[in-house]
Amino acid sequence: MRRLLTLALLLPLTNFVAADEGWTDIHEKGRCALRGQCGKESLFGSQLPCPDNGLAEDPSADVRKKLVDICGAKWSTGPICCIEEQLDVLRSNLGKAEGIISACPACRENFFNTFCVFTCSPDQSLFVNVTSTKKSTSGKTIVTELDNLISDQYGSGFYDSCKDVKLGASGGKAMDFIGGGAQNYTAFLKFLGDKKPFLGSPFQMNFPRPAGREIDGMKAFDGEPKACNSTDEAYRCSCVDCAGSCPELPKVTEQEYCNVGVLPCLSFAVIIIYSIFVAVLVATIVGRAAYEKHNQRKSERLQLLHDVVPSDDEDDEVGLVHNAGLLDRPARNYPLNSALDRVFSKLGGICARYPALTISISIIFVGLLSLGWMNFAIEKNPVRLWVSPTSSAAEEKNFFDSNFGPFYRAEQAFLVNDTNPAGPGPVLSYDTLEWWFDVESRIRRMKSANNDTIDDVCFNPTGAACVVQSVTGYFDGSFSSVDPDTWKDDLRHCTEQPGSQECLPGFQQPLQKSMILGGWQKTGDALDSEALIVTWVVSNHAEGSEAEARAMSWEAGLKNILHDVQHEAEAKGLRLSFSTEISVEEELNKSTNTDAKIVVISYLVMFLYASLALGSAALTKQSLVNNPANVLVQSKFSLGIIGIVIVLMSVSASVGLFSAAGVKVTLIIAEVIPFLVLAVGVDNIFLICHEFERVNLSHPDEEVDLRVAKALGRIGPSILFSATTETVAFALGAVVGMPAVRNFAVYAAGAVLINAILQVTMFVACLALNQHRVEHQRADCFPCITIKRADSLLPGGETYGLEDEGFLQRFIRKTYAPFLLKRKVKVGVCVVFIGIFAAGVALMPKVALGLDQRVALPSDSYLINYFNDIYDYFDVGPPVYFVTRELNVTARNHQKELCGRFSTCHSFSLATVLEQESKRPNVSYISGATASWIDDYFNWLNPENDNCCKENGKVCFEDRKKPWNVTLYGMPQGEEFVHYAKKWIDSPTNEDCPLGGKAPYSNAVVIDTERNTIPASHFRTSHTPLRGQDDFIDAYASARRIAKSISESQDIDVFPYSSFYIFFDQYASIIRLTGTLLGSAMALIFVISSTILGSLATGAVVTLTVIMIVVDIIGTMAVANVSLNAVSLVNLVICVGIGVEFCAHIARAFMFPSKPLMERAKSKFRGRDARAWAALVNVGGSVFSGITITKLLGVIVLAFTRSKIFEIYYFRIWLALVVFAATHALIFLPVVLSFLGGEGYIDPESDGGLEEDLASRRYRALLPDEEYDSED
Repeated sequence: MRRLLTLALLLPLTNFVAADEGWTDIHEKGRCALRGQCGKESLFGSQLPCPDNGLAEDPSADVRKKLVDICGAKWSTGPICCIEEQLDVLRSNLGKAEGIISACPACRENFFNTFCVFTCSPDQSLFVNVTSTKKSTSGKTIVTELDNLISDQYGSGFYDSCKDVKLGASGGKAMDFIGGGAQNYTAFLKFLGDKKPFLGSPFQMNFPRPAGREIDGMKAFDGEPKACNSTDEAYRCSCVDCAGSCPELPKVTEQEYCNVGVLPCLSFAVIIIYSIFVAVLVATIVGRAAYEKHNQRKSERLQLLHDVVPSDDEDDEVGLVHNAGLLDRPARNYPLNSALDRVFSKLGGICARYPALTISISIIFVGLLSLGWMNFAIEKNPVRLWVSPTSSAAEEKNFFDSNFGPFYRAEQAFLVNDTNPAGPGPVLSYDTLEWWFDVESRIRRMKSANNDTIDDVCFNPTGAACVVQSVTGYFDGSFSSVDPDTWKDDLRHCTEQPGSQECLPGFQQPLQKSMILGGWQKTGDALDSEALIVTWVVSNHAEGSEAEARAMSWEAGLKNILHDVQHEAEAKGLRLSFSTEISVEEELNKSTNTDAKIVVISYLVMFLYASLALGSAALTKQSLVNNPANVLVQSKFSLGIIGIVIVLMSVSASVGLFSAAGVKVTLIIAEVIPFLVLAVGVDNIFLICHEFERVNLSHPDEEVDLRVAKALGRIGPSILFSATTETVAFALGAVVGMPAVRNFAVYAAGAVLINAILQVTMFVACLALNQHRVEHQRADCFPCITIKRADSLLPGGETYGLEDEGFLQRFIRKTYAPFLLKRKVKVGVCVVFIGIFAAGVALMPKVALGLDQRVALPSDSYLINYFNDIYDYFDVGPPVYFVTRELNVTARNHQKELCGRFSTCHSFSLATVLEQESKRPNVSYISGATASWIDDYFNWLNPENDNCCKENGKVCFEDRKKPWNVTLYGMPQGEEFVHYAKKWIDSPTNEDCPLGGKAPYSNAVVIDTERNTIPASHFRTSHTPLRGQDDFIDAYASARRIAKSISESQDIDVFPYSSFYIFFDQYASIIRLTGTLLGSAMALIFVISSTILGSLATGAVVTLTVIMIVVDIIGTMAVANVSLNAVSLVNLVICVGIGVEFCAHIARAFMFPSKPLMERAKSKFRGRDARAWAALVNVGGSVFSGITITKLLGVIVLAFTRSKIFEIYYFRIWLALVVFAATHALIFLPVVLSFLGGEGYIDPESDGGLEEDLASRRYRALLPDEEYDSED
């Protein structure tokens, strides 16, 4: 290619007329230095010029006309130093160069002028000096070396006018072809003058710097080069080809992050505020201690003046203080709580009285809802999972697919030399190339199960060859083209000049080395590449179509071959990684199957614990030792099974209900909902069973249905509280547009609600039946068998073995609760938990966004190495398309809004803005040139490109009255535009006409011949290499910004599209969505808790505690490298619901304290302290054993999963949830309630209900005795 641009330009030089020795003796105006052609240096060489120091001569009229046609009107007068033969050759070769540089009129003018002056200037001897000659094969003297003096000013201007000129769709630079990629004008001129047989100048032409050469009588050519940013529209180049012509884009206001040193401002502020809080608190405590000590001393001095014998009045006062717990007992009713108590009592009585009817109705109810399973469908398409179908991203993808076809299916492989312990090394060798050519040959011959070869499924825009981006493309895909002696030089040449005709692959698009080789950046030499990259591009089709199935079948065959090739590579000391279009989905499904086993085990662990714990609650060591037969009766294993069945029934009913409504199930739902409902359901089972045991002990002589009614009346409002807040928190997600979150929210809310309904109906009925079984001494799980040796009721109505208080209850009553409610301990708890909360707030800015694909895959997936290699070796960013919608490009004004390579294009046209953005890749994430179809189309029409557009045997626009020109004045419009556009889009892209549209633009332009318009088109460019989730998110945001600015400035509809955008659209709003979702949930929790508990203060405390739990979990996400995405957002919604579950029962026990507990509270507990103590003693054990331990066991099992996504996004978050929720509910919440909780209410069940149960069952020690009243 360079020979076409330099060799022929230097050949048409003048015949030798004078100067016997071939030297330029005279340097003066009007005199030549060389003229004509005098023969060849060798048999196969090129014609070389003759030395001629004679005078310039006036040409004939025909020669003059030809010279003016080639070099311009300034040559219309005066003598010249060239003849007609030279002009013929000059025209031919300048014409070939023009196809590359014509887009920039200034570069074209300077290029033409340089060689016109060198060839024909009448003052040639002033700046040209022949320095070496020899005899040609014909015996004539020929020039073999000369000096050509060009001024620094002209050389620099010449280079500057051409250095940024682009090569249309290929995106390469013209300087790579005409100047060897020169970085300055001296290197540019040197490349033009170096002797390069077959590839460049046939003789040596030196360009010495002109300084000091005046003494020889020579004077450097110092013409006025045309600047590419000239104000003259005839020479002004577009922004695409000239940085100086570019308008200054508005400065991008990057998101500024406030920092104090290395800390974000938020983190710094939190640290300062917390430090001030601790300092003030310490100062207050110290001050208070000093004040109390002062008062104590003052009191001691005053006591010396009084009688040391206390009076009877003083004794009375002491008694009053000792019995202060009686004075602090709530004395008012809360109507709503009383009403709920009555409702649940009545419901429990009915269900227990008619258990068979209740169970039957429940089964029928669930069965009817489960009929919706007939419409059951799983949504596996990630596009429909992460993006709302009504979102702009989804609409844009549909528009792109419907107009340009679905995005290509990419199959890619990396051959890497990194198995040597010493480190990576070069992957390219002759033997390796031979083997890899054979691999690709096998792939070409491979037939799928449908008997398809790659030719049947590949993307083939030219109809001549499949698009396969591989180093083999440099050698036309045939190993016979690889010369064992020169292959290294050939490879280097092609990587440096991929647009050279000899380097173009069959699909006629240049192969940039960054696309096919990796790791060469360390040395800059392609032969040092550590990775060979191959990409097979397969055509995509509509989902579910036969063509798509055929493509997937071929991909399956390719995957099998590449698995075999992996073993071959290992034998050669290399490593192969690869991915096909179907690989990710297959591996994700494999991951799901792996996760399913772990999830089932987790369910079984919780189930077994629940069953055993429920049974053990009714047994003691004494009962087991005295009569082991009691185990068979007192066990509640069957009741635990029923609880699990109810959980599964609720899940089934929820799935059926919403499947019937057309809401598809997602993998998140399938894996998480059962776990979630089981965790919540087991909690309620514990609470109901424990409450029923208490009523059994306090009312042993009443009928079973009355006891069940009392138990449900007591615990029902707590279940309602937690179930309502959880359901509402989950249901909030239904308003989110993201299907993955919305569908989860709908299913979770339905399952939790149905589960709660079944638990207060069906489970209560089963509980009544189970109690009948126990009282009739029938075996658990086998009720037909009577265990006669089991103990019946003891005198006084107590079941044998139940009079002992459990270890956990005794520990909470005697040790934990009294210690926690000490003043100093409470202060310490507040300091610690507020500190943890402050740390969570400080860490929130550190939570990253995104979901790395490697995390979603099984840890042993073959795709892990592939994604690692992409980040390490693939130095090419994904393509991005800027799409125009319904724009009438046939109109001149709209053409100016899009084009970038013509002088009248708008300053902020689409192509111009993209060019400018590519010059600031650090903020735009745009790299490389834009494939502007309209610019290449108009340049294709240029009649000077006489090998391009032809019609009826004539060059298009050759004799047009409105001639083609760079001002767009003569460009086609309307029907004529569409007519030529159709011809252009079918025009092949080849050496004769690199501007043909078939290869680069066949899928880029939609032509509507009926309306004579272009309803859709795209402008292709590429992102910078994206190395991580942050890069992908920022690149998407930047593309949105660019498209918006173009749309607004040009008043056209433009949007960006890349294949990964659909997955990253969620991150444009996920922070706002998370804040809105969690904030709304907290507001509703406050309203519901305040309403059900009857206290704004207590509702605020509960809400504050849940907020702290969630904030602490978000802080943990930052520490545990858990990023924010749809999966973690779902988990944060779960955290809100479960957080309420932990807190609800403690808060309600605080607001409706047990009467006997309040009466027997230690004298040092008064007011809120007494109620906080009573709440801990009452339900603290159930919260710990029934809620905390259950969830902890289930979560710990998840630690053994092989799936990184489960280990990171489920195990880490859920473990943090259990730890923070349990500690806040059992430590922080009672303390804050003792400070800020609202006024309590009378418990409706106080008379003859739970309180007597507490006294007789687990809290016998609460009866007045010396042990209890002591200060131990």
